[in-house]
Amino acid sequence: MSDTPFYLIDEARLRENMRKIEHLRERSGAKALLALKCFATWSAFDIMKPYMDGTTSSSLFELHLGREKFGKETHAYSVAWADHEIDEAIGYADKIIFNSLSQLDRFGDKAAHIERGLRLNPRFSTSGFDLADPARPFSRLGEWDAERLEAAMDRISGVMIHYNCENADFALFDHQLSRIEAEFGDILKRLKWVSLGGGIHFTGDDYPLDALADRLKKFSEDFDVQVYLEPGEASITQTASLEVTVLDILDNGKKIAIVDSSIEAHMLDLLIYRETAKLPQQGEYEYQIAGKTCLAGDIFGEARFDKPLEIGDRISIADAAGYTMVKKNWFNGVAMPAIAIRREDGNIDRIRDFTYEDYRASLS
Repeated sequence: MSDTPFYLIDEARLRENMRKIEHLRERSGAKALLALKCFATWSAFDIMKPYMDGTTSSSLFELHLGREKFGKETHAYSVAWADHEIDEAIGYADKIIFNSLSQLDRFGDKAAHIERGLRLNPRFSTSGFDLADPARPFSRLGEWDAERLEAAMDRISGVMIHYNCENADFALFDHQLSRIEAEFGDILKRLKWVSLGGGIHFTGDDYPLDALADRLKKFSEDFDVQVYLEPGEASITQTASLEVTVLDILDNGKKIAIVDSSIEAHMLDLLIYRETAKLPQQGEYEYQIAGKTCLAGDIFGEARFDKPLEIGDRISIADAAGYTMVKKNWFNGVAMPAIAIRREDGNIDRIRDFTYEDYRASLS
């Protein structure tokens, strides 16, 4: 498979993460739902389905995709449902989670035949970046006032609490969950289920997975609730690369390799959060790896190689599954990367190419 760019999903690595999720589910009793906002590449769902309980969504289209392509348990969440969406949404969902009491008041009766929940905002999180902090001042994400929560109790069977963000610190998770227990325990003990959201980096190297499982089991038993987790990044971390090719090499005081891809178009999340891509760092030959769009800051980052780069060389950009394919765009009309899966036998299946016709169809 030579034509780049393409996202390359590694089936063996994906299955490693899935086995960790399976172990966590079995030891803790928690259920795991794939967060489609992070990864919705449905050609990989057949690999994931045996190890997970279903999907959770952030919009009607994600909800539809989860029901159609993943199946199993399907949770519906949106910051705000529109009048023209709600009937379709409750047709796909097993549970619908409203972001606010006003949305529950507005649509709760229509959804009375399925389980209803509410998003609870504990007013703290592990996010260190304001853009992604669900507990930032004046946050619109969920209810936190006890009186407003109390007004929903006769209509909901659970809550969703999303407050972790790439949290690899189990002690911090334990501490903050203890705060939730102390501050909202009277509410939790009256529910059937509690989703603790995503952002727990439990598939990372050296994470104390059994300690997390035991803590979740204790929480479940103490409050007599079914616990849900919504792993997005944890499901697919370190399972894919973005394969690119060097198109040109410049030296403007620094050696710059221009590749046939774009961080803005193909790894937008990194640009938004001002992070650099995970590039090769072995060797004495240093290059800045840059994209091919006209954006001056279309730069993947600094890399090192054990020999000088040449035009036509292939570069693998690691950890390219989460928040990449779901955010890719047509900026500058640059061709979108294909999607491929490296099977466990080593064969590579090229699943989807994106063409000029796809670009044209995205506009009018």
